[in-house]
Amino acid sequence: MTSADADTDDEREPMLAAWREAGIEGCVERWDDAAVDWSSYDVVVVRSVWDYVLRRAEFLAWARRVQSVTRLLNPYAVLESNTDKTYLRDLGVPIVPTHWSARELPDWPEYVVKPSVSGGARDTTRTADRAEAARLAAELEAAGRTPMVQPYLDMVESEGETSLLYFGGRLSHAVRRSAMLAAGATDADNARAQLRTPAPDQVELAEKVLTAIPHVLLYARIDLVRLPGGEPAVIEAELTEPYLFLNYDPAAPARFAAALRELI
Repeated sequence: MTSADADTDDEREPMLAAWREAGIEGCVERWDDAAVDWSSYDVVVVRSVWDYVLRRAEFLAWARRVQSVTRLLNPYAVLESNTDKTYLRDLGVPIVPTHWSARELPDWPEYVVKPSVSGGARDTTRTADRAEAARLAAELEAAGRTPMVQPYLDMVESEGETSLLYFGGRLSHAVRRSAMLAAGATDADNARAQLRTPAPDQVELAEKVLTAIPHVLLYARIDLVRLPGGEPAVIEAELTEPYLFLNYDPAAPARFAAALRELI
């Protein structure tokens, strides 16, 4: 199991314990540790590599090397695509409206501006000032980064985002996540969630996303919101290093372990 900083990953121990119960011997290795012999492992499971956003090229080069000597989950092709959010343009399903440049921004009440390679709201700004949104997007372009400009959806503060967790292609559980960019939100607020039963239209959309991915996935987190008309839309398909909310459903770690056992 790969990590950026295992000490900050509170899903590490329940995951490893579930693996042991399933007869899988696992340990944590830093993905960028040059001393690790990745070929000595039957499978390498990518997990809390949250620093890849700062070193994407290096991370992908590592993933390519690892896949050449052992099995990588999720596989390299998935990691390469999923670590740049421009993949959203090709999903073929409803997504949050997104403007991919600094020019001719739509007229929205509020904007969210972020780079296409990011995580955990890094370099993400919410603003009601259209000129400010354009300026921020232009700064990203000037730095060689692809900007994403989206409308801020008030529903994330009332209904919240819905994250559906899939292990081995099967729905394990779902949670309601708090709005990360809500006024006055703190890091502690952003980490809070609660179990939620997803609506049928949300499950249908999430499974359309998974069906469109031509690779075997050990895990997937599909993050959804509702647009002003009520229809669900994808805000992100997390296939690289998603937090899996394993501590919110007592049976989730065992489901993850069972999915891994099937793929070994």
